Amino acid sequence: MAQSPPAAPVVVELFTAQGCAACVEANAVVERAAAEPGVVALTYGVDYWDYLGWNDTFARPKFAERQRAYRSALRLRGVSTPEVVIDGRRQVSGARGAELEAAIGEEADRHVWPPQIEFRETGDRVGVGSGRLPVGGAEVLAVTYTPGAQVVQVRAGENRGQAVRHVNVVRDVVRLGDWRGRPALFDLPASAEGQGVVILIQAKGDRRILGAAVRK
Repeated sequence: MAQSPPAAPVVVELFTAQGCAACVEANAVVERAAAEPGVVALTYGVDYWDYLGWNDTFARPKFAERQRAYRSALRLRGVSTPEVVIDGRRQVSGARGAELEAAIGEEADRHVWPPQIEFRETGDRVGVGSGRLPVGGAEVLAVTYTPGAQVVQVRAGENRGQAVRHVNVVRDVVRLGDWRGRPALFDLPASAEGQGVVILIQAKGDRRILGAAVRK
C-alpha cells in the first residue's frame, strides 16, 4: 500500500488595516477560516492607510513590503486591503468568504510531499528536511504572532468609534536562511512568552509556500 503524503497546513495571510472600513468584515472572514482544521491564518497590519487619520497599531513597514512582493510574484496591478494570499499561490479579497473557502479547499488538495519541519525540544532550533528545490531557490522564514483574537478601539479614520477585531496578529517576520533541498537546522529567534511561531519554507521566485509548521 502506498504511503500517504504528510499533512501540511494551508497558509492564509491577511493584509489588513485598522483604518480601512472594508477590512472589518474581512478580519471576521479570516477569523472563521482560522478555526478550521489544517489552516494557519496570519494577520499582517499595513501602514499605507495611516494617512486617513489612524496609525495602525500592529503595522510594520516590512509587512507592506511582504505584500508588495506578492504583488510582483502574482502579477497584480497594485496592493490593496483587505487582501488574502493563500499558500503564496493566489489571492482573493478578504471579504469574499465563499471564494476564500473554495481556495483553501483547492490548496489543501494540492499539497504533495512537503519538506518535513520539526521543532527541536530545546526550543531554540528547527529542522527542515529534504525536498524538491524550486527554480530560484527557497528560504526559511520564522513568523512570530500572537495567537487568538485581539480587539483595538479605533479613534480616528474610516473606522472611528469601532472596536476592530483581529486574529493571529503577526509581530515579526525573520529570515532564518536559505533552504537548498537538503536537511538543515536553523536557529529560531527569541520570542516573548505567549507568542506563537510559524515556520514557512517559501520559494524566492514565485513566492509559493512549500511547507509550514506551527509552534504555539
